[in-house]
Amino acid sequence: MPKGYIYAEVEVTDPGAWEKYVSLAQASLAEYGARHVVHGGDPAVLEGNPGGRRISILEFESREQARRWYNSPQYQAAKATRLTAATVNALLLSGHET
Repeated sequence: MPKGYIYAEVEVTDPGAWEKYVSLAQASLAEYGARHVVHGGDPAVLEGNPGGRRISILEFESREQARRWYNSPQYQAAKATRLTAATVNALLLSGHET
């Protein structure tokens, strides 16, 4: 079964609230077995304009597990804080089966 990934582009608008969000989100990620593949990532633009956004890629054992985490009460509580701290574009992706 291919792994599941969440790709997010983040523009922090309130650093204090963002730090609170990160703390809340980290606990929920651990509970669902997520791993940060990229966090920040020091992006070097090859094409396009990233607009100064932070990049985050999370890996889960499956796409379904990623969705369970995103919809979990733990993450939804963290997300309520995130909505005051940043604008985010997020995608749920399936990994490539090898």
